[in-house]
Amino acid sequence: MKRSTAIGLLVLTGILWSTGGFMVKIIPWPPLVLAGIRSGIAAIVIYCYDRPSNLRFGKYTLGGAICYAVMVIFFVIANKMTTSGNAILIQYTAPVYVAIFGFSFLGEKSTKMDWGIILLMLLGLGLFFFDKLSFTSFWGNIAALIAGFGFAGTTLFMRKQKLGRPIDTVLLGNLLTFMISIPFIMNDITFEVKPWLGIAYLGIIQLGLSYIIFSTAIKYVSALDAIIYPVIEPIFNPILAFLFLGEMMSGNAQFGGALVLTGVVGRGLLQATQIKKRKYP
Repeated sequence: MKRSTAIGLLVLTGILWSTGGFMVKIIPWPPLVLAGIRSGIAAIVIYCYDRPSNLRFGKYTLGGAICYAVMVIFFVIANKMTTSGNAILIQYTAPVYVAIFGFSFLGEKSTKMDWGIILLMLLGLGLFFFDKLSFTSFWGNIAALIAGFGFAGTTLFMRKQKLGRPIDTVLLGNLLTFMISIPFIMNDITFEVKPWLGIAYLGIIQLGLSYIIFSTAIKYVSALDAIIYPVIEPIFNPILAFLFLGEMMSGNAQFGGALVLTGVVGRGLLQATQIKKRKYP
């Protein structure tokens, strides 16, 4: 595969991820019904693609799966309770938690640059809570924070399995999400055509196919490419929510989101530059 093709696939992955926010709002099901069915469909897609020969999972796979379930469940809850932009941008504070726990869990020490970026991101995060939020929006932001913890935990556990099969974490996480949601699905599911078309898209394309595309493309690009191009998700997410739902973020949230994105992208750029200098002094 050509590098330009792989970059195109990474951009496509970020766009597919970004469609989750407004699609979650369009489907009129309770959060756990939506999250469970979406993950159930995604699990089938990933299983059919990967065809694992051994379904015995280790402790890191299980830990990652629990974090993944927390991430996808609370992301859906957050999208139902606050704006899509708030939900995705608050979730993207996950690198803060990765930096905090990375040394003890992975032996990866955070630098002074890392902590400077973390302070910038925490400042941005704080701006989300300076708004005059309604009760629902406030707890939606809290749900997005919890989703960020899940996102960070998923990342840590998957990196712990870099010599194994990290894709098993995603498969088991989707199965676990589905199982947790079964009681709610049995009580609250409806059978209108429109929601089922939407949930089919979310499960097959937005969650299932996107992870397959990402895992394929990342083999053919640099670390810088892998950092930059998927970050199109939190940029596109609020744009799509505005176009399809007329949903706007407040001024404070927009500025806070810009600080969060600056932290994520800036750290990636600086880190990639340092790696390049070490390789080619």
